[in-house]
Amino acid sequence: MTTTAPLGAEEQTGSPAAAADVRRRTALGRIRTGNGLVFVLPFLLVFGLFMVWPIVQGLWMSFTDSSLALRDTSFVGFDNYTEAFGDPDVWSSLGNTVFFTLVSSVPLVLVALAMALLVHSGLAGQWVWRLSFFAPYLLPVTVVTMIWTWLYQPELGMANQLLDALGMAPVGWLSDESVAMWSVAALTVWWTVGFNFLLYLAALQSLPTTFDEAAALDGAGAWRRLWSITLPQLRRTTGLVAMLQVLASLKVFDQIYILTKGGPNGSTRPVLEYVYDVGFTGYRLGYASAVSYLFFALIVLVSLVQLRLFRRED
Repeated sequence: MTTTAPLGAEEQTGSPAAAADVRRRTALGRIRTGNGLVFVLPFLLVFGLFMVWPIVQGLWMSFTDSSLALRDTSFVGFDNYTEAFGDPDVWSSLGNTVFFTLVSSVPLVLVALAMALLVHSGLAGQWVWRLSFFAPYLLPVTVVTMIWTWLYQPELGMANQLLDALGMAPVGWLSDESVAMWSVAALTVWWTVGFNFLLYLAALQSLPTTFDEAAALDGAGAWRRLWSITLPQLRRTTGLVAMLQVLASLKVFDQIYILTKGGPNGSTRPVLEYVYDVGFTGYRLGYASAVSYLFFALIVLVSLVQLRLFRRED
């Protein structure tokens, strides 16, 4: 029969030594918690001042008739939201935003993947390829729009000069309602694809090579290995890139506002530009806040749907 030795005084539960050890650990935990709060407090103050408070203030403003032209403000309940649902300009700008998201997000994912695969394949002059693919992303929006304004210039722009050299008629890249949004999408792809390229390249460089090498030994060609081995392993990265890109495209404002001002005839005006026009040109801050919070709810809904789809795939 096996017996165990009795516990010592320091190891027995409820002993003075154990109680002292518990008090010491509790005191150390409180000290660490206090030290942590000291470091976190500046961030919490800035976050609350510049993020939480504006959100709460904007939500309250959406239930009022607040205006830059009037000093008095009154509570109007859901009148602003009701008006927004019946405003044709809200729906047209939302349609422009969705269309831009579709025509920009798809190439921003596919082109970034193609660029990363090209660099990862081991082309000569790696630093040149990486610099040329990522450099446009470092440019400020004003510089980018200035470059593309020159390219889209009707008479002297390089785009129409190239069409003229090919014997084709010139195009009103920014003046034709059926072409303007595509022109903005092309600018956006050139400008921002470098970020997605880096995400894909980092993912490719972290993939294990054993599966690819085994498939090559079994006689699988390059396309077969890409389709059956590499792309399936990039599923999570593709999901991340697609989600980030859709959210970024939905929030488009800068390049459209500088390049076209929402024209011609409102064909490129996104929701955020409509909010800006209503709030700071029409002085209706309450109504602009209501439209912006409806759009915020749409973005949250899209994010939740994307997360749900990615979880199902996993």
